[in-house]
Amino acid sequence: MPCRKYFKMTGCIDILVNNAGIAGPAAFVWEQTDEDWQRNIAVNLTGVFNLCRAVIPYMRERGYGRIVNIASIAGKEGNPRMSPYSATKAGVIGLTKALGKELATEGVCVNAVSPAVVQTQILDQLTPEQVTYMTDRIPMRRPGKPEEIANVVHFLSSEECSFVTSQCYDVSGGRATY
Repeated sequence: MPCRKYFKMTGCIDILVNNAGIAGPAAFVWEQTDEDWQRNIAVNLTGVFNLCRAVIPYMRERGYGRIVNIASIAGKEGNPRMSPYSATKAGVIGLTKALGKELATEGVCVNAVSPAVVQTQILDQLTPEQVTYMTDRIPMRRPGKPEEIANVVHFLSSEECSFVTSQCYDVSGGRATY
């Protein structure tokens, strides 16, 4: 059962939403530097791992928690000239599935959301050609809105999400149909 306190050093952590991410430079694999690769891994994947590892003991102790990791359709399909980003978001999906299974009997549900292109500041890191490439693959022919992603995260973070774990929900305007 959630404790419903605000987290302080002696409070509770009911929900973790891992939503940090960087796109990195638009470049072919052979043009990516080691620094570009390592920075993507550090922010997009290692950050998710570290935060999960930090809160899980508290959630396990109480027998309740919700973890929602923000991945990307790029992690399922791969986007050209975004290999580090695509690889790290695929890693987030794999981490989510494994962790959800590890915690399945402990009252902690772990899920991911894989948005297609969403109208956020991360688009400022991309070229107009990259944004067009991604948007053209969305049957709705538009980027998603942050609140459309938030609605899915809201359910996955709720008490009603009691029999859903290790899943990856696509919020893609129809881009992902598998």
